[in-house]
Amino acid sequence: MSEEAVVSTVSTHYRACHLCEALCGVEIKVEKGTIISIKGDKNDPLSEGYICPKATALQDIHEDPDRLRHPVKRVGDQWQEISWDEALDLVADKLVETKNAHGANGIGAYFGNPSIHNWGMITHAPNLFKLLKTKNRFSATSVDQLPHQLVAYWMYGHQLMVPIPDIDRSDFIVIAGGNPMASNGSLWTVPGFRHRAKALQQRGGKIIVLDPRHTETAEIADEHHYVKPGTDAWLLFALINVIFTEGLTDLGRLGEMTEGLDHIESLVQQFTPQKAEVMTGMSADAITQLARGFAAAERAVFYGRMGLSTQEYGSLCQWAIQLLNIITGNLDKVGGSMFSLPALDPIKGMASKPGHYGAWKSRVRGLPEFSGELPCSALAEEMLTPGDGQIKMLVTGAGNPVLSTPNGVQLEEALASLDFMVSVDIYINETTRFADVILPPVSPLEHDHYDLALIVFAIRNVAKYSAAVFDKPEGTMHDWEIFSALGDRVASRMDVSPVPTFLPEQILEMGLQSGPYGAMSRGSGSKGEKSNVGLSLAKLKQHPEGVDLGAHEPLLPERLCTENKKICLAPKELIEDLQRLHNSAQEGEVNAPFLLIGRRHVRSNNSWMHNSLRLVKGKPRHQLMLNTKDAAALGVANDDFVEVISRVGSVKVIVDVTDGIMPGVVSLPHGWGHHRKGVKLAIAQEHAGVSANDLTDELFLDQLSGNAALSGVPVEVKPCK
Repeated sequence: MSEEAVVSTVSTHYRACHLCEALCGVEIKVEKGTIISIKGDKNDPLSEGYICPKATALQDIHEDPDRLRHPVKRVGDQWQEISWDEALDLVADKLVETKNAHGANGIGAYFGNPSIHNWGMITHAPNLFKLLKTKNRFSATSVDQLPHQLVAYWMYGHQLMVPIPDIDRSDFIVIAGGNPMASNGSLWTVPGFRHRAKALQQRGGKIIVLDPRHTETAEIADEHHYVKPGTDAWLLFALINVIFTEGLTDLGRLGEMTEGLDHIESLVQQFTPQKAEVMTGMSADAITQLARGFAAAERAVFYGRMGLSTQEYGSLCQWAIQLLNIITGNLDKVGGSMFSLPALDPIKGMASKPGHYGAWKSRVRGLPEFSGELPCSALAEEMLTPGDGQIKMLVTGAGNPVLSTPNGVQLEEALASLDFMVSVDIYINETTRFADVILPPVSPLEHDHYDLALIVFAIRNVAKYSAAVFDKPEGTMHDWEIFSALGDRVASRMDVSPVPTFLPEQILEMGLQSGPYGAMSRGSGSKGEKSNVGLSLAKLKQHPEGVDLGAHEPLLPERLCTENKKICLAPKELIEDLQRLHNSAQEGEVNAPFLLIGRRHVRSNNSWMHNSLRLVKGKPRHQLMLNTKDAAALGVANDDFVEVISRVGSVKVIVDVTDGIMPGVVSLPHGWGHHRKGVKLAIAQEHAGVSANDLTDELFLDQLSGNAALSGVPVEVKPCK
């Protein structure tokens, strides 16, 4: 056979890796239906050839023998494969029966992190719940980013107006409670963070990390300061205090589009660096110097992520970060904190959902909804507590809340108590094992993709359509087809018209054409003068490696969604909550010897990537990090077992003794704990680890948003005898 003939059997496919937020461009080569290589695409305008190890897991998921290919029904302790018609009819019957017997709120829904990475779920799952009208809707948002969205809603008028660091043009970046070296950004789509950080430093810039652990990002930073978990709000408001006290504020052009500055100045007077030192463990002098350095930098940006979001004062933290960027004139500024202008615009586009807060509250504890969802910390109690509105049937989509939400053991009890449960998922995992029916969509490489959510946080405006690498196998369904079919069946049984919808590609085409770069655009740039590049789905298909739409540009005030087109610096809800923070100084130390935090590894993304051998092999990455001095005091050494105890439970775990974590702080990674009976994930079970969320507390949360406080959980640590 000639060399030309051999080459001709290999096809090349370009797509975005949508297993995490980084959206790295990949080049996938396939021969005779088998993947032979996955490499970074050097021509991708966002990632420029960078990929992390997770990209190769696209192949592992596609080929995984544990992945479900057909619907299954529980029969006793066994799973029976059934037809799509039987499965969909059964689920539709149960949905309508539950609604008729227990009301709309008798049905609950939970959607996990991967649902955001699958545009079919985003476009079509809501239609089903419009028919059902349940208020018991939950998602991973409230164990992750809810404070960001809530603060954006109050300050800028839209929940997705979350500005991100313009790292490629900045010269001073402060990172608090974030680890982009491991995450490639989180609510900050920044593939190849390492080389971007290095470039910043080479042009004379500076990176400062604030974190209770010496993270991978701290390792490459110019400075790292330890901060006691859960006290970041004290540090942030102390920084603001210094900037006001020393006359370092300089809003520049932002001054004309803000309101409430004087109020902020008076509010922060009580948050002195000296008080912050007592609360945080970071010296008053270091706090003062950081404030001066940040204010003096020409192009600076403050970024705070999971460690700040998932704590008791998460909303206050995110508010303070916005204030820091604003009062130094670094919001909406090149090199500062900037807003993107996506091709399919979720902020000014036809499907814009600005958000709403407190339209209703959870039945048991009275936690507020945000944008139609209740906090995950209330999920278990809404199933376990009898009464009107008790969840009797649960629908999950691409989620594993047993491992990803607080008090996983309590949630297991709740799931076992349900009358019926259905999961749209490709695995029998720690959560879906409780389902009565599992409806599996195709693999990530068997459907097309366009990012509808995470691209809002990308460091550059780009657009990329990823065609399916493999044809959908006969007898399988896309996720959007599953929800459409369920919606049609439910509507028929309720004798109502189904919610009108379009195919995902049709939705994309309409969004692109009407977006800021499309043929129907009326201009969405800072001056309403964004050039028309005639973007369409056809054009994207002609450029499978992606289309570069340019660097971020200033977009305010035109981009603001507030009624008066001004940034609200002092939302009344946040002002009221600030007193709770101040009162914490009088409440004394938490009565526990240790505070638990999470951590992330570049080879993991929550709980759903541990069935890939290449991602879990090697040295275990799910031990308990423990400071050297604390280990000596406890009489434990590296690789010893200890018991970690919280209010809700305990785990036994191997210790990793290190100087890279604050004394009094311990760290467990999120997403492990695959030892549960009934899980059908062979590789993950061989590398089970323990679940940090068997220790986290559903009663411990950010009171304002309802977001789970997964950082700073009080625990005891005892040597195992």
